[in-house]
Amino acid sequence: MDAMRFALLRTPAGARFARLEGSRALALSDSPWQGGRETGEAWTWTETDLLCPVRPSKIVCIGRNYAAHARELGHDIPSEPLLFLKPPSALAGPGDAVRLPPESARVEHEAELAVVVGRRAKNVSRTDALSHVLGYSCSCDVTARDLQKKDVQFTRSKGFDTFCPVGPWIETELDPASARIRCVVDGQTRQDGPTAHMIFDVPTLVAYVSRMMTLEPGDVILTGTPEGVGPLAAGNALEVEVSGVGVLKLRVEA
Repeated sequence: MDAMRFALLRTPAGARFARLEGSRALALSDSPWQGGRETGEAWTWTETDLLCPVRPSKIVCIGRNYAAHARELGHDIPSEPLLFLKPPSALAGPGDAVRLPPESARVEHEAELAVVVGRRAKNVSRTDALSHVLGYSCSCDVTARDLQKKDVQFTRSKGFDTFCPVGPWIETELDPASARIRCVVDGQTRQDGPTAHMIFDVPTLVAYVSRMMTLEPGDVILTGTPEGVGPLAAGNALEVEVSGVGVLKLRVEA
């Protein structure tokens, strides 16, 4: 398949899915995971038009999928993927604010590669897993670390509104085993790690998750974060970059 870049754009007529070709947006009749086709409409887009490009029924996250990150939090390396969920209400998009909730005194960034499902997947094999993937995006598994430690389980600490920014678009052609993930806060690089260091690679994750729950088109898997997680403060400029995809630019607000 030729490489394609899909985005959800703000337009005078409302949010529209489009295929991006340089500065041109080629309108789609529906979302790319629902088989949207080009309508023939086109316009020029800018960075300020970008919206969160995903609308999943569920967001499946993988914990401790980089050994160095597991160690920096004092955890054992898991023997099988550690799954948890974020609600779709946690989504945010390019240029949006990550809002720090008053319930937490320590909110941290976790830069991650996001996998967007393109075809329904149930009990798929590892060898067939990538055929169910539409593409990839940048994401941040924002985490209220103090609440995570207090609650033991992850629902509250990772489920606040704006705690799952994804963007800036979906890139269809990427080798998920040879990308780099970077997190930059106020111009300072905090995380910089290769996806090759994942304990469980993307095909393994897609196959594993599909055994527990059916992955529907448009669903998102966050694949874990490399070491270097750290606190966020109001006023921070936050950037998450996945090589071969792009840069998700965000701000942090109280």
